[in-house]
Amino acid sequence: MSYRTISAEEAVMAIKSGDRVFLHTAAATPQRLIEAMVSRASHLRDVEIVSLHTEGDAPYVRPEYQESFRLNAFFVGKNVRSAVQCGYADAIPIFLSDVPSMFYDNIMPLDVALVHVSPPDRHGYCSLGVSVDASRAAVHTAKHVIAQVNPNMPRTHGEGLLHVSKIHSLVEVDDPLPETPRHELTAVERQIGQHIASIVEDGATLQMGIGAIPDATLAALSGHKDLGIHSEMFSDGVVELVEKGVINGRCKRTHNEIIVASFLVGSRKLYDFVDDNPLVEMLGSDYVNDTKEIRKNPKVTAINSAIEIDMTGQVCADSIGIRHFSGVGGQMDFIRGAALSPGGKPIIALPSTTSKGESRIVPHLKPGAGVVTTRAHVQYVVTEYGIVNLHGKNLRQRAEAMATIAHPNFREEILRQAHELYGRKSNCLVDNG
Repeated sequence: MSYRTISAEEAVMAIKSGDRVFLHTAAATPQRLIEAMVSRASHLRDVEIVSLHTEGDAPYVRPEYQESFRLNAFFVGKNVRSAVQCGYADAIPIFLSDVPSMFYDNIMPLDVALVHVSPPDRHGYCSLGVSVDASRAAVHTAKHVIAQVNPNMPRTHGEGLLHVSKIHSLVEVDDPLPETPRHELTAVERQIGQHIASIVEDGATLQMGIGAIPDATLAALSGHKDLGIHSEMFSDGVVELVEKGVINGRCKRTHNEIIVASFLVGSRKLYDFVDDNPLVEMLGSDYVNDTKEIRKNPKVTAINSAIEIDMTGQVCADSIGIRHFSGVGGQMDFIRGAALSPGGKPIIALPSTTSKGESRIVPHLKPGAGVVTTRAHVQYVVTEYGIVNLHGKNLRQRAEAMATIAHPNFREEILRQAHELYGRKSNCLVDNG
């Protein structure tokens, strides 16, 4: 189908001072449109930018543009972290499942959506490609949609189709999508992956993110059978298990034999795998991360990480003390969804120590640390030293269990503080009411 394109500079003229502008997510970040928008900074004031995690440069958060742009981030990635910590940008604590409702329910009405799509097919439909998440809600509610059209964007199946008639301006580009190099796994990460794999049952439905521990877990699952995927995102390790026949989705009750995700980040191999592949459905995060949908599948095994976790099970995953580091994301959506799934296993996995040798399992979270997952929601916790299940344990039992998977250098201190807090106190009067 033929269509008319204009330059990025012309397209972003639609952005006015005071507008709220959405940026497409992760590997779909529309860099050409962002560059053109920022080049007009001297003509713009008080433009609010909203986004989830984005890849590449984020020039709009630089101090010199503070009068023109202000980021309101639903998730804080590496490229905007220092800006949030220095007060040049803001972070919104929110479940990933709730982000689309910000647009659908007019809580944060959008003036402009900047997105990144595949070329239209012969019927005039483009694809949002590797990022549907909250981007679908954005393009269906924004007053003005500007799309950079890229032949390198995979055409994915699911809910990400957008007709050219719904796009106000199209900008032609031919840029490679950002790729995330795979991390060389350490011995600690491999050990954690093996521990997790040991409690993943055949026929389980998996949720995991990107990074060393998900990669290590997937690498340890090659001997499993009939695994499925219902996850907010996935990366290259899933492709390898599909090719080996380990992941086939046969036991899933919803989207049987289909991989369900909301967005993707990985290599070109991953992007080529999902291109026009009916095995993969890209759906909105309000559906993928909906607890009632997650729980429908059997043995949902949700693998999520933490920055630190206290001895009672409180999980800090979005900050280091008062310093905002990432976001709530989909952790709580899937931790609860897995707990409600028949035979499900919600898992928090983390190395026992930081790169500086500090314990990640602590008697108390750092002052100002945010609790992403409460101790009432946490069940399995995994480090390189083993696995504990906190479900049904009292506070004293939890602390004793957590000490067994802490680094040996810190176990005695955890147990000492546990005894002080939860042990019998001779000078304590019991009030029977």
